[in-house]
Amino acid sequence: MLTDLVQIRRLGEKKRAENEALRKHLKRHGYVERRMRRIAEEIQDQIDCTECGNCCRVATTTLLERDVEHLAKFLRISPQRFLNDYCDRSDDEGLILKRTDEKGCIFLDGNLCSVYEARPATCENFPHLVRGAGSLDSRMWQMIDRASYCPIVYNTLEAFKVEVKLPPRMGGQPKG
Repeated sequence: MLTDLVQIRRLGEKKRAENEALRKHLKRHGYVERRMRRIAEEIQDQIDCTECGNCCRVATTTLLERDVEHLAKFLRISPQRFLNDYCDRSDDEGLILKRTDEKGCIFLDGNLCSVYEARPATCENFPHLVRGAGSLDSRMWQMIDRASYCPIVYNTLEAFKVEVKLPPRMGGQPKG
């Protein structure tokens, strides 16, 4: 199980084409989603996200209206004040939590979330391999980028390649 963030960044980028081939392979070939989810769950259970927190440093956090209301209530402020003090708008993603260049998410404290009990749905479901809207197949396009910063995603994609016996010419593991 690889958890070194420097190695994950390097290998995740190096294996980008391989991971794209995996995504295409999964879309074209039948696979048992339940089995893939079980693989992802097993890997997720072995990695403590509080040891890492890299997703909070790298990824943006999109917000739903209910996230705004929940976080505002948790912080004991009005939803409007929450929007003014803790949110930005992104042309690509819509409403997002503010970020700083130094630490990433405004609520990241070391490797821990200071609003963990009220964290947004996108954070609660991260890395979106086991939980999230739609099928795993519909979320696979996001995993190619996440494999370069999330140990869970990196290791899960590597396990998926073995599970589906991705042909070596496509970048998978040799059979045998």
